[in-house]
Amino acid sequence: MKAKKHLSFSSLRKALSEQFYNIEEHRQETKTRYSIHDTMMSGFACMFFQDPSLLQFQRRLKAVQKRDNLRSIFGVKEIPKDSQMREVIDEVESEALHPVFKEYLFRLQRGKQLRQYEIFPGLYLCSIDGTQYFSSKSVHCPNCLTTNKKGEITYSHKVLQGAIMHPKMKQVIPLMAEEISNKDGTEKQDCELKAAKRLITKIKKDHPRLGLIINGDDLFSREPFITEVLAKGMQYIFVAKPKSHQFMKEWIEAYDELPSMSLRDKKGRIHLYEWVNDIPLKGDENSIRVNFFRYKILSSDGKVNYSNSWITDLEITQNNIVTLVKAARCRWKIENECFNTLKNQGYHIEHNYGHGSKNLCFNFYLLTLLAFYFHQILELTDRLYQACREKFGSKRHLWENLRVYIRIIVFNSFEHLLDFALDPEKYNLASLSP
Repeated sequence: MKAKKHLSFSSLRKALSEQFYNIEEHRQETKTRYSIHDTMMSGFACMFFQDPSLLQFQRRLKAVQKRDNLRSIFGVKEIPKDSQMREVIDEVESEALHPVFKEYLFRLQRGKQLRQYEIFPGLYLCSIDGTQYFSSKSVHCPNCLTTNKKGEITYSHKVLQGAIMHPKMKQVIPLMAEEISNKDGTEKQDCELKAAKRLITKIKKDHPRLGLIINGDDLFSREPFITEVLAKGMQYIFVAKPKSHQFMKEWIEAYDELPSMSLRDKKGRIHLYEWVNDIPLKGDENSIRVNFFRYKILSSDGKVNYSNSWITDLEITQNNIVTLVKAARCRWKIENECFNTLKNQGYHIEHNYGHGSKNLCFNFYLLTLLAFYFHQILELTDRLYQACREKFGSKRHLWENLRVYIRIIVFNSFEHLLDFALDPEKYNLASLSP
């Protein structure tokens, strides 16, 4: 039960190692007992196994057995102390992790795994959204965002995250996050909209031939950002709240009726689709033209259970309106399958692993995101991992058991660990040879 070679854990981990080895060393030679590779990979391993105490247990295992799983699974030669790990990771420029995200998406394309995410011919849905992953009234660094409420300052770290997704796919494919920070030294605070402009520029540079529909909330449904998206050769679907677009609202209300379609589901609910193409976004003479659609779910007694509206540059027809609505509503996946998973499903993205004074906070976010990316790829491609998921029933139960195993047994590889988890009885525990 092997995964495609270039998408196997070992191959993905080796690609990550190569990138860590490429990070330039700035420390004095006398202060380099623990290499950048070993410290970065140790941090990643903690995120991968969702275990802040991983290094401590592996040091104990090494003391007893003269071997440890950080070396056999992750290629770590020397296990750093937690404090030393944080000091080194703090100094690493976050952009050094960018190439890994690009490489893994290329591998998914090469393995034809990306095809199942195609929402329209040649087009993929990339949802973007911001989230806060650190907040404190005392701990802070020069990169922190600040809010002042009644004289009390709160410090925070936020990111704008992009991810490729599909309404029918549970797994999401994260892209390199864009930090929302005051790193450039300007007095005016950074924000989601500025970060979004930087993000789509980087995405286009990384994947110039990938057809993308940028999917976002009402914040992005403004002419300047839409113009930026179109200039990059991308398309868009953005929430368009009536109160945010008063002119467009009045323009639509002037129609006697809009093209529409309704469907009844098995529960008796009515799904109402309405749309209109080629209308002005604003009242200006040279306003950008957009295509508008809205969607309502009506209960059997006529009560509106859900209602929302969007704008897009894609031409809307009776043949694609249902798919457009599914794509637009798919945006919740970045909150639920990505942010909620990272915060509440074992990854502990909001846990304070250390704040640092430079890049530590964001680097830990990126290492956690990479661990999540690994897990998403394993769920998509690795039959051995999939078999373990089926055996243990839930992801949480599986990883609880994997953490127990690596604390007491040294495995030759991650695949070896999964094989043992799937069928421990075929192993001689004294030698762990099948």
